[in-house]
Amino acid sequence: MNKINLYDSILSPVVTEKSTNLSEMNKIVFKVNSMADKKSIKKSIEKIFKVNVIKINIINKQRRIKIVRGKKTKVRGYKKAIITLKKGQNIDLTTGI
Repeated sequence: MNKINLYDSILSPVVTEKSTNLSEMNKIVFKVNSMADKKSIKKSIEKIFKVNVIKINIINKQRRIKIVRGKKTKVRGYKKAIITLKKGQNIDLTTGI
């Protein structure tokens, strides 16, 4: 895995009420590249943030139709990963990489 793929597999953190509640259980949620698999996501997280990953769950959000002012528009689908970290470790999402 080269450096370009290392940073391309993780797109952004997902900050919602549910992901904030999951952070109390050592779980972090990231939006990831649709071509990324569990192994590449694990390598990327461990090398970028220097933490130990125990488990990764992946959720594929399919695209959907949204009606805005009577017109139908398409909302793009995406892939997100819920990453379980080793107990006692965490990732500070407020600081830049």
